[in-house]
Amino acid sequence: MVPVPKLTPADATAALRNPLAFIAARWTPAPRTVRRAALAALVMAVVIVVTGGAVRLTGSGLGCPTWPKCTDDSLTATSEMGVHGVIEFGNRMLTYVLCAAVGWAIIAARSTKPHRRDLTRLGWAQFWVVMGNAVLGGIVVLVGLNPYTVAAHFLLSSALIAVATVMWQRTREGDEAPRPLVGKVVQQLVWVLVGATALLIAVGTVVTGAGPHAGDSSEVPRMDVPWEDVTKLHAVLAWIVVTLTFALWFVLKAVDAPKATLARTRELFLILLAQGAIGYVQYFTDLPEVLVGAHMFGSCLVWIGTLRVLLALRERPESGVAEVPVPAAQPYEATSASIAGPR
Repeated sequence: MVPVPKLTPADATAALRNPLAFIAARWTPAPRTVRRAALAALVMAVVIVVTGGAVRLTGSGLGCPTWPKCTDDSLTATSEMGVHGVIEFGNRMLTYVLCAAVGWAIIAARSTKPHRRDLTRLGWAQFWVVMGNAVLGGIVVLVGLNPYTVAAHFLLSSALIAVATVMWQRTREGDEAPRPLVGKVVQQLVWVLVGATALLIAVGTVVTGAGPHAGDSSEVPRMDVPWEDVTKLHAVLAWIVVTLTFALWFVLKAVDAPKATLARTRELFLILLAQGAIGYVQYFTDLPEVLVGAHMFGSCLVWIGTLRVLLALRERPESGVAEVPVPAAQPYEATSASIAGPR
């Protein structure tokens, strides 16, 4: 067994002053480890959205009636609060799992050799978004699930997913300046697609805020907008996003775009079709909770898919000289040195 090195007083002081630098000086993660850490943060960002939706759809939004404690006298849920308290408190606990995943991504990025400052910044950006959203989640509880704060809570989660997606993509790229793979017109079309998707998600929060699922068994005020009208607007925006994606695929085929870019566009189109089907079914079946939850999960996938299309429009190769493969060693008796002998 390899003995565990003992920390000297100087090492302990350095670890306390800058623990990330201390770890980075003693550990170099494999590229696959960094990619997995970034992916774990992205997965947890989606999980926290889905579980947050479960809190609302089960009427558990005020299962813990206050914040940061669960009740005025207890930090955790009590037996008297029933299943709603368990669900709401469980969702709060998942925030710590999300923080751990983001922290792991930050540590892995900081320990990469050579150090990639952009990855570390993306990791810290996720951390601060999580902290801001945790505070906003507390405000949501304190104001009695005001639908506008609930919508802001979801949009900030979407921002977290965006940053996590970018970081995950950057872990699979080099540090050279990005090189476009398509022309400027195609890039502009994709930016229009991204804007339309962001608007689609934002209007979706209004549909939720005006709809019947308030997040608690008691009467919670809803957004004062006609639900049917805003739902139709949401559907129109969805068709616009689908049409833009369909058109983009044909444009990419026409300009002979790389296969990866075409693949990302095709994946987004299939996600949109599935999401649209769920949306229409839930609308005509009076919004069953299971389908509403599936639609929230689909919203995350649509956003990730759209961003992946955008990121697939360029490439960033590894910086520096590529490694030259070392040829296999020749058998000793076949070398010229073995024939000629020493000189």
